[in-house]
Amino acid sequence: MSASPPVRPHRTTKANPALTPTSFSHQRAIPSNPKTLLLTTYLVAYNVLSAAGWFLVLYRTLAHLLSIAHAQARPRRLPPRKPQKGEPPALARLVPFYLRACTTYDAVGETTARVQTVAVLEILHVLLGLVRSPLPTTAVQVASRLFSVWGIAARFPSAQRSPFYASMVFSWALTEVIRYTFYAASLVRWEPALLLWARYSTFFVLYPTGAGSEALVNLATLPFSVATGGSWFSALPLSHWDAFALLRGLLFIAWWPGLYPMYAHMIKQRRKVYAGQKLGARPKTH
Repeated sequence: MSASPPVRPHRTTKANPALTPTSFSHQRAIPSNPKTLLLTTYLVAYNVLSAAGWFLVLYRTLAHLLSIAHAQARPRRLPPRKPQKGEPPALARLVPFYLRACTTYDAVGETTARVQTVAVLEILHVLLGLVRSPLPTTAVQVASRLFSVWGIAARFPSAQRSPFYASMVFSWALTEVIRYTFYAASLVRWEPALLLWARYSTFFVLYPTGAGSEALVNLATLPFSVATGGSWFSALPLSHWDAFALLRGLLFIAWWPGLYPMYAHMIKQRRKVYAGQKLGARPKTH
């Protein structure tokens, strides 16, 4: 969802550094302690299965957006649309894509919710000392996403029809495929430079698009009136806002400044990995 010394033979009383960004190294020995080997096997399996789950989400999202037929997702049929007179050809091609984005929830909503729920285990991993990830950032990221999939998307049709649901899920899925693959690779001492670069560079785009889309999906559930009374976008009277709507409104406002700490954390981690090195090089080992 920190830089550390190279991994040494693990003691079960300490947190496993295998999931920290700079912990993998060609100098690391294969664990000989049976408990350590069992823990490493579990973490590899967890990361591989998580990467596979998010890859499924990514595939179904792209298949739906690109109108690739597949049996697992059966989204609602889009209403027929006639090209408007004088409509630019580029716009005519984008409109069907936009309409498919508005029905992405039908294709991947249930799968996304289930795969994301498994990430609760990451909080448990930190609490049990299995990994050295910081608890606050892990808990905030997991809680934010669970709120988006269960508290927002699963409850509000307006969120399900938002085109930003598609950009949210796409950003999440691509990020997590890279992240979990990176963690699994580090545990088995595989160090591809491209994967390292992807882990610490794609977040520059995917984090704002993912977290920003979360906020906009939330916004779609608020009591707003669109194109009424001469105003294109206006809030309905307070009587239309129940306690949960007020909470969602406050969260939408807090969402934007809340992006900075997480974004800054990733930038800090990237600097630690690539301190004094060009992109694509191995991270420093001490």
